[in-house]
Amino acid sequence: MSAAADTPARPPARARILDAAHELMLGVGMARTTTKEIARAADCSEAALYKHFTGKEDLFVAVLAERLPRLGPLMAELAREPGVGSVEDNLTGIARLAALFYEQSVPIAASLYAETQLKRRHDGALREVGAGPHLPIEGLAAYLLAEQRGGRVRADADTYTAAALLMGACCQRAFAYDATESGASPQSLDTFARAAARTVLAGLSPTPG
Repeated sequence: MSAAADTPARPPARARILDAAHELMLGVGMARTTTKEIARAADCSEAALYKHFTGKEDLFVAVLAERLPRLGPLMAELAREPGVGSVEDNLTGIARLAALFYEQSVPIAASLYAETQLKRRHDGALREVGAGPHLPIEGLAAYLLAEQRGGRVRADADTYTAAALLMGACCQRAFAYDATESGASPQSLDTFARAAARTVLAGLSPTPG
């Protein structure tokens, strides 16, 4: 067998650029990451980068969609088919995925708030593709509303606020403990997800307990 046959195929340029952008943005944030650094890490030219992406904002949107855990499809599926599985298990799955998503997206996006113009361009790029940080809340609220109509969520429950509370807890988990010495939450991911789901569900359940 030839040496060439033993060498794994090199990933396409677009995949290498996305991987490099993901790693760099996680390390130093979006504001401090440059297209030149991304191209160098991806072993390609800046010109090659711009063949696939219009700029750093476009790259960030692609990283969110293709390299981070995706919340939208799961919540859309649950909203289309309410009544499947227990509400607690469904909320636990959502909380677990959301915590993983925010664990990566918070360090990437936090630096945007120090760069007003960059954040404005970033927000515009998200709007252009129908994305944004409000969508996970709205997606979860839609699922809870579907369960409410089916009788598995209390009729007078505020489903939007419940969704905001659960998503907020997942985001806060990533934000708060990143500043501690260990950088780790006192709860494991699975313990946190189950506890967060049960806590929110306590205000939603149509029956005690």
